Amino acid sequence: MKYVRQIRVKSGMSIGQLVMEMRGCGVLGAGRLAKAVDLVTEMLMNPDYTVFLTLAGPMIPGGLRRIVKDLIDDEYVDVIIASGANVVHDMIEALGYSHIKGTFWADDVKLRNKKLGRVGDIYVRQVAFAKLESEIHKFLEEMSNKKIERLSVRRLLYEFGTRLKDPRSILVSAAKRNVPILCPGLFDSMIGFHVWTFSQLKKFSIDPIADLHELSEVVFKAKKVGAIILGGGLPKHHVLGACMLREGVDVALQVTLDRPEGGSLSGAPLEEAISWGKVKAKGKHVTVIGDATIIFPVIIAAALEKIHKKLTPRNKNSRFT
Repeated sequence: MKYVRQIRVKSGMSIGQLVMEMRGCGVLGAGRLAKAVDLVTEMLMNPDYTVFLTLAGPMIPGGLRRIVKDLIDDEYVDVIIASGANVVHDMIEALGYSHIKGTFWADDVKLRNKKLGRVGDIYVRQVAFAKLESEIHKFLEEMSNKKIERLSVRRLLYEFGTRLKDPRSILVSAAKRNVPILCPGLFDSMIGFHVWTFSQLKKFSIDPIADLHELSEVVFKAKKVGAIILGGGLPKHHVLGACMLREGVDVALQVTLDRPEGGSLSGAPLEEAISWGKVKAKGKHVTVIGDATIIFPVIIAAALEKIHKKLTPRNKNSRFT
């Protein structure tokens, strides 16, 4: 019989040491967070894993942009599956429009008059979306001049990444590293609307089937699949659904604030995915309930601390340094 060990916090302790205390406790959110760190460490350390990172909800405007970009640059993540909104907000930052600290208790009529949009307690200048539209139309005009009339979403986002100048951009890093960014809900975003308006003027269309070809190839070729799922929605389902082709994900972490009682996918625990063959019955998985903008940085920091300690002189030059 194992007993709950009380968590001890000491001055100067690292995040990794705090997580070790949570592991010793082993129950409730603390136990789940410690397990999440172990699973993420396994995914990032073992080159047999093809690691998917999914982004739903305001992850980029909420401050996680640099973390995602660094994971791409350090070759920890192999595929990004994002909501259209997260791609939009990365592009807005790349175009020079930083997100603004606001309040949940704003007067939204006043914000509207000041041409500010609100995401929780985050404000965005509406002029940023006008600039986004002009840049997208400029790019599509370039494609039209080259007689390119059809692109996959992945190729479209890759091309954006090659043209943006911001070295802190997720799209830029993904293009340099040839990390696919898949966006199954692109048309539920301003990018999708701008592509549509351009298509009313000139012949141009998006081929979503091409993305599914690439996704299936990645899944079939993977020795093991690890999934880090922030939020839920379409990005979550896209990776789990694709992994039905290989009898499920091997290791998965989900961070969500959604509840399971309504039966939505976003609130569904990963155990439910086993019944569909989306997560392997003997796979390792954990769902951590909470705000991903708090939990994800802690998990990554603790995992990287563990990885650094496990690196021996022989493998210090590995891609994980």
